[in-house]
Amino acid sequence: MQTAYADELRLEDYAVHPERGFLPAEDPLPYLEDPYYAPWEQIAADLPKLLVARKLRQVVDAMPRLTIERLQTERELRRAMMLLSYIGHGYVWNGDAPAERIPTNLAQPWYEVSNQLGRSPVLSYASYALDNWRRLDPNAPIELGNIVLLQNFLAGLDEEWFILIHVDIEVKAARAIRQIPSALRAAVQSDIPTLTAALREVATALEQMYAVLARMPEACDPYIYYHRVRPYIHGWKNNPALPNGLIYEGVDAYGGQPQQFRGETGAQSSIIPTLDGLLGVQHADDPLKTYLMEMRLYMPPAHRRFMEAVETRSTVREAVLQSGDAALREVYNACIEGIQRFRALHLEYAASYIYKQQAKDPKNPTRVGTGGTPFMKYLKKHRDESGAHRV
Repeated sequence: MQTAYADELRLEDYAVHPERGFLPAEDPLPYLEDPYYAPWEQIAADLPKLLVARKLRQVVDAMPRLTIERLQTERELRRAMMLLSYIGHGYVWNGDAPAERIPTNLAQPWYEVSNQLGRSPVLSYASYALDNWRRLDPNAPIELGNIVLLQNFLAGLDEEWFILIHVDIEVKAARAIRQIPSALRAAVQSDIPTLTAALREVATALEQMYAVLARMPEACDPYIYYHRVRPYIHGWKNNPALPNGLIYEGVDAYGGQPQQFRGETGAQSSIIPTLDGLLGVQHADDPLKTYLMEMRLYMPPAHRRFMEAVETRSTVREAVLQSGDAALREVYNACIEGIQRFRALHLEYAASYIYKQQAKDPKNPTRVGTGGTPFMKYLKKHRDESGAHRV
């Protein structure tokens, strides 16, 4: 039965690409061609200027109420979701005080598009990074130096670089993700050479991911990130500036009640949780684990299902423990150390880019993450739990 499960796990069944990992199989749509959606495209294109002028709310309030019925493909839905999420977050945070409600002409289509995609009407990692890039040379690789953003809040080098680092990491992770079906099968069949080779690729991918993450300071300054990039990606759950959440006007499903959604955060990337599942990394049953499980609700549903499939099927850790094979144990530990090292660098950045900054605006606290958590405590625990899985 286990062998059948391993054989049945196919990347294409979960919108996972062997060369791109969790990035879309086709490059994100650069614009909605139907002129009907020109108002959304125009406001999004003008977003940096409107935010500087503090005119976004005025412009959005006058925006026509558009239906989503003319969006034909998933690429169009994802483009629309990205546009509306940026406009929505700009609307909420572009003022001395946050907006406590989203007008019907924005709230309704935002809710409808998010519902089609199986997500919530809030800016998530999928719209912020996975669907927010284009290649300068369409025939060259998806990597730093050949990718730029499709959409910004204020724009500028630091915002651009911060998000593009994440896009490049997603591509580098594909080297590990595509090994998962083979690793699962090899573990069930006690095929030590195949499992060793698969985990060696995972370890190499983690090294490449770390090398990309280590480039963050090259073009993203901590002060600029904290004061210019971060303010617009906060959500409205566990946020001291919006303690009651946000009202989505005209959305019948919410019955006029304020809604609370987490802000965009790297914890919404599927990479590390999927590799945790592959390697059998367990997290203690506490508020951190509850939060990590909640983050999955913000991921594309197919990726969430993939992660869960890997977790339920993986016997990789058991195979390593039972094999007695020194080379397999060594490469497994290299994977564990790769995850711990990646998380440790993330923790360092959280300290320098957020925790050590001087809060000047209650809308942008230094002690609460954009996902609404005491992030320093969570990240330390996450890092330490990873390292504890060496064998």
